[in-house]
Amino acid sequence: MVGGVAYREAAPMAERRVSRWYFGGLASCGAACCTHPLDLLKVHLQTQQEVKMRMMGMAMRVIRTDGFLALYNGLSASLCRQMTYSLTRFAIYETARDRLSQGSQRPPSFYQKVLLGAVGGFTGGFVGTPADMVNVRMQNDVKQPPALRRNYSHALDGMYRVLREEGLKKLFSGATMASSRGALVTVGQGGCATFLCQPLDVLKTRLMNSQGEYRGVAHCAMETAKLGPLAFYKGFVPAAIRLIPHTVLTFVFLEQLRKYFGIKVIT
Repeated sequence: MVGGVAYREAAPMAERRVSRWYFGGLASCGAACCTHPLDLLKVHLQTQQEVKMRMMGMAMRVIRTDGFLALYNGLSASLCRQMTYSLTRFAIYETARDRLSQGSQRPPSFYQKVLLGAVGGFTGGFVGTPADMVNVRMQNDVKQPPALRRNYSHALDGMYRVLREEGLKKLFSGATMASSRGALVTVGQGGCATFLCQPLDVLKTRLMNSQGEYRGVAHCAMETAKLGPLAFYKGFVPAAIRLIPHTVLTFVFLEQLRKYFGIKVIT
């Protein structure tokens, strides 16, 4: 009470931290380091012409032939993919979401979030195609006879050699499938997304690993269909098993990055 007039103390201002635009890429890299062996097995299963091995059989074959560390072949390309694909989709989604929230003082609607997720995922899928292609090739190399192996030293070496030996168009082989898959995965993260995206993922992997045997997406789809409808779901088990921990770990790492290194905002 001051001079007979009651007053209320101002509520203390709260402080929170928000992500920096590149945190999504870093968090995805951390998750990829943990789930890379499952990604490698998925690629090996998808590039089989006929279903000769299941997940555990393929894992034992890789370990028996090239050692346990062969399960991490292509890790540099996988990290490069996360720093292009995942970084782009997170950056677009979170930046646009925050801008929409600032303008209207309320969070974006569900439909706006779906649209932002689709745009971010589609763009990220396209941007990440070169690294994704090199990732597929490096992972699949251990399955090839020594004479047919590409033997890329690391992701940048792989992209440079593809550009020099096969041209820019080849570097973006499978970009349509990668972009479409990126949009679906971002909108429907989880087991449902794996089921919806698996046919696209199979076609993407086959196009990226091809040595000129496919004339395009339609031809690749027709050739795959000759192996039966289940051919579009090769590698589904490791893909589904991988997606859940990868998603959880990504957001765990993202939250820790936001907590300790995020931008301080007073509310």
